[in-house]
Amino acid sequence: MAGTGLLLLALLLVRVLVGTPMVPIDLALRAISGEVVPGYSFIVVDHRLPAAVVALLAGVSFGLSGTVFQTLLRNPLASPDVIGVTLGSSAGAVLAMAFLGADGRALFWCALLGGLATAGLLLLVSGAGGPGASGGADNRFVLVGIGVAAALSALISYLLTRLSLQSAGDALHWLIGSLSSSTWDRAAVLGGALLVLVPVLALLVTRLRILQLGDDTATSLGLPVPRTRVALVLVAVALTALTVAVTGPLSFVAFLAGPIAQRLAGRPSFPLAAVVGAVIVLLADVIGQNLIPGTELPAGVVTGALGAPVLLWMIARTSTSGSGR
Repeated sequence: MAGTGLLLLALLLVRVLVGTPMVPIDLALRAISGEVVPGYSFIVVDHRLPAAVVALLAGVSFGLSGTVFQTLLRNPLASPDVIGVTLGSSAGAVLAMAFLGADGRALFWCALLGGLATAGLLLLVSGAGGPGASGGADNRFVLVGIGVAAALSALISYLLTRLSLQSAGDALHWLIGSLSSSTWDRAAVLGGALLVLVPVLALLVTRLRILQLGDDTATSLGLPVPRTRVALVLVAVALTALTVAVTGPLSFVAFLAGPIAQRLAGRPSFPLAAVVGAVIVLLADVIGQNLIPGTELPAGVVTGALGAPVLLWMIARTSTSGSGR
């Protein structure tokens, strides 16, 4: 945990100091302290620092959300990216852009409603949120989610054709997942959401641990299993949807953070998953900003390039282990 935290701090420093132009650390500290440093104050305080903060908060949010889904459904493939929740939030936002001309605060609500509607559909069709839900229902939740994700992807493609060229370009840039337009206002929105949702999740973690013992055992211990499942899904969806509204759908961050944290800690760890998620997003942003001189790659392109091979490997490993039984 300590090593991962130090890596996170190092990446924060690199994100603020490294780029075109390079910023000396003493000038960066002066700018952050409020001193007007000609040529550097805007770059540090109004551009790079809010992007770094948004990247950190988004990584924390995606890391927690992915770990909730993966732990609840007992499946490492059950991240918001794979089961359609992220695309549901994206579809809600693009739908609002296409027909309501929404932006700013309205976009957050539309993304949240899109994610919640998708999660509700998944719970209804799979039966994972109902009384007597079993491991089979959890597997159905993932399979139904993959199908819903494909349908939502097609819906988003159609909605883009309904936008003007300018709006379609803006929507595509957002759908890729970019931190380049990060502001302190967006950081405040995301930080406020985490201040509300993280304590709620902390209260539910003990119940989630009991659910891992099996639904029958959890019920015998007096846990209201269906309500607990729905509450956990709602918190995870809210984390995903509000973050997607700020940054766009940063692919595979939620998918990667939990398994990496579990490998490092030897067990599922929500705090470590949050830190790993922040490291992934910051690392992707640093790579995107500096990999090709004169060109900025959106962070979502980098996370997608990192996550897609891991997803294929995990699917292949799951198929191999399944055929060996």
